Amino acid sequence: MTDEILMNAEERMEKALVSLHEVFSTVRTGRANAMVLDRIKVDYYGVPTPINQMAGIKTPDAHMLVIEPWDKGVLRAIEHAIQESDLGVTPSNDGSVIRLPFPALTEERRRDLVKQCKTYAEEARVAVRNARRDANTALDKAKKNDGLPEDEVKRAEEAVQKLTDKYIAEVDTAFKKKEAEVMEI
Repeated sequence: MTDEILMNAEERMEKALVSLHEVFSTVRTGRANAMVLDRIKVDYYGVPTPINQMAGIKTPDAHMLVIEPWDKGVLRAIEHAIQESDLGVTPSNDGSVIRLPFPALTEERRRDLVKQCKTYAEEARVAVRNARRDANTALDKAKKNDGLPEDEVKRAEEAVQKLTDKYIAEVDTAFKKKEAEVMEI
């Protein structure tokens, strides 16, 4: 019974951490990174399609992305989707490829991105704590309804707290790493 509750809690904490890494990968740093395009969808014959499923994306240098669609008829749609997004980069279309120049970030923009990352990290911490709360609630219910022994409940609660501490530390580590990456010039 307690093993199932612990596994469920750990699974939810792991999902929070994976989600944080996915969100961090879309935060723009000073370098061109194809992952910033992952959340942009293009209307491709009536179907919202991610850019990476309709084009090759290359990084010729640290500050440039080149998008080469397999179907040249969708160039305008990709360009429009990028302009409508919150990416903050103006695409240039030469008729066969779209170039996305990523200018170096200003100090103020870097600080804004770090604040944004801090918010994402806090959301992940909250998700981890919610998993802990739900696990502890499930343990209390098991004690009342299923007659789970008090000492077993205490051991399980300590295990849940250890899991929580571990995942909170991993969130903090991921945030520090991302902060250093964003603030790097």
